[in-house]
Amino acid sequence: MSQNNKKYKKLKIAVLCLIILFLSVYVVIPVGFGYYATLRYEEKLSEPPENFTKISLSTLDQTSLAAWYTSTQNGASIILLHGATGSREGIKGYAEFLKKNGFGVLAFDMRGHGESEGDGVNGYGWNSTDDIMAATEYLSKQSNVKSIGGLGLSLGGEALLGAASTCTQLEAIATDGATYRTIEDYLVLPSRQNIFRSFTTHLMFASAQLFGGTKPPGRLVDSIAKANNTSFLFIAAGRVEKEIEYSNFFVDIAKERAKLWIVDDVEHTEAYTKYSTEYENKIIEFFNKELLK
Repeated sequence: MSQNNKKYKKLKIAVLCLIILFLSVYVVIPVGFGYYATLRYEEKLSEPPENFTKISLSTLDQTSLAAWYTSTQNGASIILLHGATGSREGIKGYAEFLKKNGFGVLAFDMRGHGESEGDGVNGYGWNSTDDIMAATEYLSKQSNVKSIGGLGLSLGGEALLGAASTCTQLEAIATDGATYRTIEDYLVLPSRQNIFRSFTTHLMFASAQLFGGTKPPGRLVDSIAKANNTSFLFIAAGRVEKEIEYSNFFVDIAKERAKLWIVDDVEHTEAYTKYSTEYENKIIEFFNKELLK
């Protein structure tokens, strides 16, 4: 084989490797993430925290949601939601400090998570408003519940924000690490609107819609804007730039109805782990002010 043929062969291999790398980064990986969001994240849970009981919620589409519930001592109850691919198991500590401070707590596995039923785009919570409607309906039927709030981590926070305008019983919502769950949410920031920056995100959400057979819900910012009687506390990790950017945008939408707490030196949803006392105090102060009127 001539020297030129050897060089040509090496060039073809190099070009082929670059094509494979490009397709992996810009096509295969985003499509894979989109598909992953449509799976069920099943988990066998341990026993509930002390003084909590196991209950089941039923949504309008007859999806059964596994939950823990403890009754309120102060007239207010909190819907407590976990993050994507998680379950109630990961939010026991939050449930316990809310209970300790007199709040009722309804913590449930969102559809397709933990011990709950449900198919669709579970990883992005596209049907989560139906789940939260079931929770607010359950709490509204409890004679000692006078007001309802919500605390959600990551996906759980996005689910609560998306439900705020529909579930008008939610008077106060605290989110930790909420950013976006659809391509329309992603694009609300001008810095994200460049097609070169947003191409893989477009493909990821389009793949989720295709594989999950579910249309994406409305924008979070529109729900926040319409929830005129709801107060918000947005918690953002100081080491996660996008959390700060989106939280600031949410505050701009909600205006005087919102507060922002940027927790320095933490990663995504690490604030409670690193600063448990301050975190608890912030959450309880917020709910006391907004729900115990």
